[in-house]
Amino acid sequence: MNAADSENNGAQNVLADDKDLPLREDIRFLGRMLGDTLREQEGDNAFELVENIRQTAIRFHRDQDPKARYELDAILNRLSDKDSLPVVRAFSYFSLLSNIAEDVHHNRRRRAHLRAGSSPQAGSVTLALERVLESKKDTAVLVDFFRKAVISPVLTAHPTEVQRRSILDCQLAIERLLKERARTELTPNELRHNEEGLRATIQVLWQTRMLRPTRLSVYDEIENGLAYYSYTFLTEIPYIYAKIEDLLERHLGKDAPYVTSFLRIGSWIGGDRDGNPFVTHEAMLRAVERQSALALDFYLDAVNKIGRSMSLTEHLVKVSDEVKELAVAAPDIPNRSDEPYRRIFLSIGERLVATSQQLGHQLTQHNPIDTGKPYADSAELLRDLDVIIYSLKQHKSYWVARGALRNLRRAVDVFGFHLAPLDMRQHSKIHEQVVAELFEHHEQGKHYLELNERERIEWLLAEISRSRRVLASYADYSKIAQSELYILQCAAEIHRRFGRVAMPNYIISMTTGVINVLEVALLLQEVGLLQAGEDPQLHLNIIPLFETIADLRSCSVIMDQLFSLSYYRKLLNSRGNVQEVMLGYSDSNKDGGFITSNWEIYKAEIELTKVFAKHSVELRLFHGRGGTVGRGGGPSYQSILAQPPGSVNGQIRVTEQGEVISSKYAEPEIGRRNLETLVAATMEATLLSHDSIGTNADRYYQAMERLASASFAAYRELVYETPGFKKFFLESTPIREMAGLHIGSRPPSRKNSDAIEDLRAIPWVFSWSLSRMMLPGWYGFGHAVEAFVNRDDQAGKGLALLQEMYREWPFMQALLSNMDMVLAKTDMGIASRYAELVDDVVLREQIFGRIREERARSQKWLFAVTGHTELLQDNPTLARSIRNRTPYIDPLNHLQVELLRRYRSGEDSEEVKRSIHLTINGVTAGLRNSG
Repeated sequence: MNAADSENNGAQNVLADDKDLPLREDIRFLGRMLGDTLREQEGDNAFELVENIRQTAIRFHRDQDPKARYELDAILNRLSDKDSLPVVRAFSYFSLLSNIAEDVHHNRRRRAHLRAGSSPQAGSVTLALERVLESKKDTAVLVDFFRKAVISPVLTAHPTEVQRRSILDCQLAIERLLKERARTELTPNELRHNEEGLRATIQVLWQTRMLRPTRLSVYDEIENGLAYYSYTFLTEIPYIYAKIEDLLERHLGKDAPYVTSFLRIGSWIGGDRDGNPFVTHEAMLRAVERQSALALDFYLDAVNKIGRSMSLTEHLVKVSDEVKELAVAAPDIPNRSDEPYRRIFLSIGERLVATSQQLGHQLTQHNPIDTGKPYADSAELLRDLDVIIYSLKQHKSYWVARGALRNLRRAVDVFGFHLAPLDMRQHSKIHEQVVAELFEHHEQGKHYLELNERERIEWLLAEISRSRRVLASYADYSKIAQSELYILQCAAEIHRRFGRVAMPNYIISMTTGVINVLEVALLLQEVGLLQAGEDPQLHLNIIPLFETIADLRSCSVIMDQLFSLSYYRKLLNSRGNVQEVMLGYSDSNKDGGFITSNWEIYKAEIELTKVFAKHSVELRLFHGRGGTVGRGGGPSYQSILAQPPGSVNGQIRVTEQGEVISSKYAEPEIGRRNLETLVAATMEATLLSHDSIGTNADRYYQAMERLASASFAAYRELVYETPGFKKFFLESTPIREMAGLHIGSRPPSRKNSDAIEDLRAIPWVFSWSLSRMMLPGWYGFGHAVEAFVNRDDQAGKGLALLQEMYREWPFMQALLSNMDMVLAKTDMGIASRYAELVDDVVLREQIFGRIREERARSQKWLFAVTGHTELLQDNPTLARSIRNRTPYIDPLNHLQVELLRRYRSGEDSEEVKRSIHLTINGVTAGLRNSG
């Protein structure tokens, strides 16, 4: 198949210096190989069928041609259940290969810029540091930034991550081979071998099962999450630190500040039990053990490799007294007696093996050694490495001290013996239930839930203020209470075995008041994770998560009340006087729509900043962003710079969810770029003023308040107040069929209910994305702007004000840029085919008609505010990317509609079910941020 046909009419006239020509050639090359594989494996008829569907779908997409629509229907209706499988797989893999080509091209363009000596790009640490240094900031400001900074992308296990590890491994192999062609001048024979490797990998891809036969377990999710450390994090994070150090040394010389390890990966995988009954204490312990084992295995391999290279002899180079001391304790190897560094690394290897064994890890590649003394902690290993590095630098071995050794030292500092801090999360209602049982156990004859809020708070404060005996048995409690208390006991055990850094955070979902925080404090006290007294010690950060519109509006009041409790302030002092607050983008969007959600989060940050300043508490914000714009997604750089002034302050945590994890972090160079972007944005948001609105703030805020209010009303009226909307949603999206796709361990609803209120935000957004309506990412904007502009008292000034806000205000720019992206991925032609699955014609026409009208209205007013005449006008790279993917995503959507129709009419064969699930997989991979 010629994969570039859809966009390359007249491509023969493209100039040789067209920067995107290599991308088109790669897409065409990979497409041809997959086409050859399709012919070999399924026959010429299958190939011709796929090509016919593709061409017809392109005509329908490009021209909205009714004839093409009928032709497409005819082709798909004739497809047998069996024949649909290879067609779905073909389009899914064409989409995947197009994504690979695009990633390789991104790296190619970036490298071309670097080779040409071009100015550093926005989002790079190079440009961020240059801007900070050009602003004449005192070196002390940088020192303070690196001392206090916390930047942490947090991996979460969520059901839009549909990619199997086997498929991902094939994808990375293809990527490596494609990069080899781009970067190396291959001989004819090498080129032939490269092509054979590509053909073989694509053949393996075709012969590999795309779907899991059983639902993904928590243990599977743990292993999947660990893969990204091997792919990217363990090697690329030290690279980023080295780059920052080198840049600072180049600019500041001896005045360059020490760069602390402020960039760390976090995780929820195995610790997030909100709505997931499969996250047990056994699963949580397994997550920590596997993380630790991976870190120690990485260090062992690195130590062995570095040790083999450290053949420096004392006959030619001096060493420090500290190195001599380490060498004395190292193995006495006769033919290595003059090579102290090599012997020290052998000793370090022995100690790491002993440490791994002490932590309970199974060693498969290393022979047990009895002579090694386990390290007490990673800081002790760090001291050994520092002694070596210092000695090398002092004795004419400066370059030896860099490279692999510097990277190992940084990796140990970043990842420790725990790899990543694992957060715990649970719903506030579960905590309430467990505390109620504890209350009734301690206060015989009384009932916790019968107390008013003031009485509960007084009892909780009294209990956590006094020492309590840690309970040894929970046999008298309900199963839920037992499970929760066993998990907390497990957390205490993890602290003892792996250190407190292995599990530093406890997040409370659906926090609605001070009482939710105090209930968790009591539960932590039950297992010794809170120690009472005059100088109380809290061993985990308690982090409230504010999710709904109502909770976002009240969060600053709640935190003000919490900080007014003197005993809680004592607990906070034991955590360094830092309070983390998590803001949820997902449920707030489902609750109030895209515009309102973003505005309420922005306002919440402003108010929280004021409250924290009032109480002299340091604020750290944790942004619960999903993959899609409807769940807070979008470009990280722009998003962080759009935060209210003072709300970042060097500290930010951000969730990374679903298929976004693989698209961001599976490939090392792209992973490094994405991590750099987080660092650059946080540095600029903290050290450079991005508050460009100044005295206009009141005008802009008032305008935004009116937009959000109108948008909220329009969204709520459609989603929650329109009779039959739930029926339309359930029938016009694949929400019900998604339940059978083995893509996550978590149930789609918090309760056994199909009510929209109870549905988790992820499947809510995921379903709209698959049907290409993308409603959560734009609905209500058109209504809001039209009402704002048409108000009598605006006298034509309304639009001018919005245009000014767009020019001057980063928040407005990010908001509309994200909506621009969603509208570009929305396709109302395809969406209309999903709408036809609704059997009530009157209901279908009424609701889909409103959605279609609002989509047109939103685009019209987006263009009016931004001055653009087409979608993604100022983002040609993304526009090109969507153009490249469309020929493969669209046919999958058309096939999905036909398969859903069959399935719902009673054709529930395995072929139909598999094909539906494959289309979900394929569309998700193609859209890249669908969940």
